[in-house]
Amino acid sequence: MAVIQFIRGINETVIADVSLTRSRDGSKGTATFRFNNPDILKSGMQEKGEITGMYLKDDEGELVTRDVSAKFVNGKPQAIESIYIIKSPKEWDRFMRFMERYANKNQLSFTKAK
Repeated sequence: MAVIQFIRGINETVIADVSLTRSRDGSKGTATFRFNNPDILKSGMQEKGEITGMYLKDDEGELVTRDVSAKFVNGKPQAIESIYIIKSPKEWDRFMRFMERYANKNQLSFTKAK
């Protein structure tokens, strides 16, 4: 199991585009998640609750970030962007285990920047 939620208990079915950066010494990094037209922005979702963060849930537990923002085009929400900050090698390893499960579940692949 590996799911992403913006409202606890409601899985996001739109697959994120994820960009990773990592410090030269490998101890810190960021993961930027972009969801185009996610379920959470669809009509009627506001009745299910408020977006209080991005929750990355898997068999090991939960990773949380509160850095979530909506992108608007012509006054209508089109995308969600969320940034997860990785502060240690241990956190990096934990995040990568989540991403491996999420990637396997959603048939994603990793492409290294050139």
